[in-house]
Amino acid sequence: MKMKFLLLAAVGITNLSAFAQSSVTLYGIIDEGVNYNSNAGGERLYNLSSGVLNGSRWGLRGREDLGSGLTALFVLESGFDVNNGRLGQGGLIFGRQAYVGLSSQYGTVTLGRQYDMVVDNLGQFEVGDQWGGYMAAHPADLDNFNNTYRVNNEIKYTSKPIGGLTFGGAYSLGGVAGNVSRNQIWSIGANYANGPLLAGVGYLNVRNPNVSFYGGGGSPAATVNGVPGSNLGSSPVISGYASAHTLQVIGAGGAYTFGAATFGATYSNTKFMSLGDRSSGPVPAGGISGTPTFNNAEVNFKYQITPALVAGVAYDYTHNSGASGQSSATYNQESAGADYFLSKRTDVYTVATFQQAHGTDSTGKTAVASINQLTPSTSNHQVAVRFGVRHKF
Repeated sequence: MKMKFLLLAAVGITNLSAFAQSSVTLYGIIDEGVNYNSNAGGERLYNLSSGVLNGSRWGLRGREDLGSGLTALFVLESGFDVNNGRLGQGGLIFGRQAYVGLSSQYGTVTLGRQYDMVVDNLGQFEVGDQWGGYMAAHPADLDNFNNTYRVNNEIKYTSKPIGGLTFGGAYSLGGVAGNVSRNQIWSIGANYANGPLLAGVGYLNVRNPNVSFYGGGGSPAATVNGVPGSNLGSSPVISGYASAHTLQVIGAGGAYTFGAATFGATYSNTKFMSLGDRSSGPVPAGGISGTPTFNNAEVNFKYQITPALVAGVAYDYTHNSGASGQSSATYNQESAGADYFLSKRTDVYTVATFQQAHGTDSTGKTAVASINQLTPSTSNHQVAVRFGVRHKF
């Protein structure tokens, strides 16, 4: 009997040890607040909205120690709207992230729906990913620094830090029989951390972006007479470029912290290449061609006033060269905000953004102000203000 008891105890200890080497964590964010839009299609608008500073979400994150320095990992993350309980990302159950992978001393390899390398290495430097939320992001999030779009079917490698340097690459298979390049997405990037200095670079290349990238968030626009509908959204900053054969983004960014102050900056060069490809998306009446190029530059500053209170300001400049035969467009945007933490998990915040537009937009019309993810203005200027509360669990 004593021997039997010892054997049972040994088995129990072994099982406890196995459980101790693996973990699954439930986590999430609920972000809700009141918005004011000075010109939403010609009218003032007051409304509740979910997920401005951070997208409201819940997720599961797991790890298992496989021994010899090898670890299995997974993430399943679902976005939702607090106001109506509706799923985000076009109704996908795990539309924010869904991947599995292995990690070792040589780095991490993951497979599934993930972020691209521009997001991983540059998102942190844009004010939209800090205290500003999507209302302070670059117009139409044209360079995806604010992570509006994810990548399906992606194989990603991320290195371990080497002297402060981390690098990686990702490739998404297009999945089209007989055409390896169609719908393919690939990106590379690196970042460097050394005390108060942080810096990053990234490159993103997307074939048939209207379908593979903008249409990858669930419920893509229907195909009509063999031509895919537009998935580029309602912002006239980029909505006219659904027929681009290739999207290319080159970006760089950095930040330097001096005491309680942090200075940051980003730059991106975004091209909608070879417009007029009907296999990618609809072509506007009268046709469109060329390669419009956006140059975007942002400078931002934040100050940790107290351990619980941070405030910041930012300026963003966007210039679009325009398609062939079109004039250029310019967007100037200023943002300011403050975030006060009531506890480690709950904070209240406010953000204000002003945008002014000049020139001709992607649709060939006079450019109007179009703050990211808000209803565009009917004039060349727009003001948006947000008061919100965020809880993390």
